[in-house]
Amino acid sequence: MIIFPAIDIQNGQCVRLRQGEASKATVYGSHPAAMALKWEMEGARYLHVVDLDGAFQGCGVNRAAIAGICHAVAIPVEVGGGIRTEKDVENCFALGAARVILGSAAIENPGFAADMAAKYGADRVAVSLDARGDQVASHGWTDSTGRAVLPFAEELVKSGVSVIVYTDISRDGMLTGPNFDMLGKLNAIPGISLIASGGMAAPDDLRRLSGMGLYGAICGKALYENKITMDDIRNIQEA
Repeated sequence: MIIFPAIDIQNGQCVRLRQGEASKATVYGSHPAAMALKWEMEGARYLHVVDLDGAFQGCGVNRAAIAGICHAVAIPVEVGGGIRTEKDVENCFALGAARVILGSAAIENPGFAADMAAKYGADRVAVSLDARGDQVASHGWTDSTGRAVLPFAEELVKSGVSVIVYTDISRDGMLTGPNFDMLGKLNAIPGISLIASGGMAAPDDLRRLSGMGLYGAICGKALYENKITMDDIRNIQEA
């Protein structure tokens, strides 16, 4: 299982939010590229980067910071936040992203996600399913879509999207553990490459997810708060 250190960028700084609320941010550094280099030097195999301002505003805001990360490290970087059009997708790849993550655009138009996966490769285009309860949210996690998580994920995978990032919003940044029940159901979808996000609290959470056979897991606040260390991550990835 790949474990992705998360770098969320707000106003050019590295932050973590609580339950996706922009007003509940903790700043962990002012230099995203330096943070990326730190995680790479300590053994990260892949980075998960989100332009939080882009997610809330619907357009790329922190592109310079993202380009700085992509050029600073040799490991691949997946990028999300405010990617709503094919031009946005192209721009992210031009910045150096190895994978783009579609959120609101894919939820509003699943065919767009399928088209992007077909054009650029199923491994290079992911869809983020961010859920409040059983309902997918969009536009920086602020709007409920009325779509149920499991059938929507099945629809996406059948259309050709393979990489799905699932976040239980109620657990994000709360150090309460991920939603193992829903993650188990999602991971049973044939052809899915599932990345768990939200709630990682201890190394045992990552070990359990690895044992479930997930493709990946994102580690944010627990890593920044030293609840999970890069030593833990290296050991789990190498097991």
